Amino acid sequence: MILKHFCSSELFPRQSSTSPSCSVLSFDFRSLSFPRFPISLGRSLLRISKMADFDFSRAENNFDDIMKEMDEEMESLNRKYTEIVVIRHGETEWNADGRIQGHLDVELNDTGRRQAAAVAERLSKEPTISAVYSSDLKRAYNTAEIIASRCGGLQVIKDPDLRERQLGDLQGLTLTEAAKTNVEAYNAIKSSKRDKEIPGGGESLDQLYQRCTMALRNIASEHKGERIVVVTHGGVIRSFHGLVSSSHGWSAGKILNTSVNIFHLSHKGKWTIKTWGDVSHLEQTTAVLESGFGGDKLSG
Repeated sequence: MILKHFCSSELFPRQSSTSPSCSVLSFDFRSLSFPRFPISLGRSLLRISKMADFDFSRAENNFDDIMKEMDEEMESLNRKYTEIVVIRHGETEWNADGRIQGHLDVELNDTGRRQAAAVAERLSKEPTISAVYSSDLKRAYNTAEIIASRCGGLQVIKDPDLRERQLGDLQGLTLTEAAKTNVEAYNAIKSSKRDKEIPGGGESLDQLYQRCTMALRNIASEHKGERIVVVTHGGVIRSFHGLVSSSHGWSAGKILNTSVNIFHLSHKGKWTIKTWGDVSHLEQTTAVLESGFGGDKLSG
C-alpha cells in the first residue's frame, strides 16, 4: 500500500489536518528523489497528484482504483518477461464449410461472435491487458474489438502483418474442390517444402513465418514486461509456435477458433510457451469447431 503510506507520511505537508484531499496537497511528486525510484511508478504518482478535488476520505472507490493501477504498475516492473496472449479469431461460415479464406475478408458468424464474447469474458477476469493487436481482416479485428471492449475499452491496433497466409488460387475453394480444379495449387499446399509458394500470388510457409514473427517481435519490443493480446489466424499462430519448436509448427496440432495460446518472452530474448490451444472458455457456452482451416495441410 505504497500510496497510503505516502499520503499519510510527513512527505505530504497538509494545509488541513481534517481534510486528506489531494487537491490541498502542495507536494510535487516530481521532487521525489528516492534511489532507484521506478519511472513508471513516478508517472502514476504524478497523474494522481494532478487529480483535482480527489478526497481520499470520501472516495474509497476511487482510491481502490488508483491502488489497482499502482499494483499493476509494480507488477509490470517486477515481471521478468513479456506475456503475449495469442488468440485465433472466432468462427466464420467459411470455417464451418471448410472453405479456404487466406486474405479474403470473411466476417464472423453468430457462433464466432459468441466464441469471441466467451474468450473476452475469460480475459476480463485475468491479469490486466495493456494493449490489443489484431490482423486487419474482419474476422480477427471484430474478435479483437469484442475482447478490447470487455477488457477496459482498449483501442484495437491493426497490423496487416498479422494476416493469414496469402493462399493464392486456393482462396474461396475447399480442399476437395481445389484437388479437382487446381491441382497445382492443391499440390503446393500439400507440399512439405517450406519455400513452396502457392500459385496465384500465394506465400510460402517461410514467407509467412518471416512476415508474422517479425510483427510479433516488434509488438513485444513495444511492451516489455507487459501483458498484451494478439488476435490473428491459424496459419500465423502455427508460425508463432515455430519460434519455440524446432518442428516449425508441425507439432502444434489443430488451431481452434478463439483458442488461447500464451507466449512468454524473457528479457534475455528467450521464447517459451506457457499455454497452448486452451478453449476451456467454450466448454459451457458454444461448440468448438474442430475442422477450422489454419493455413496449412494439417489444419483440416
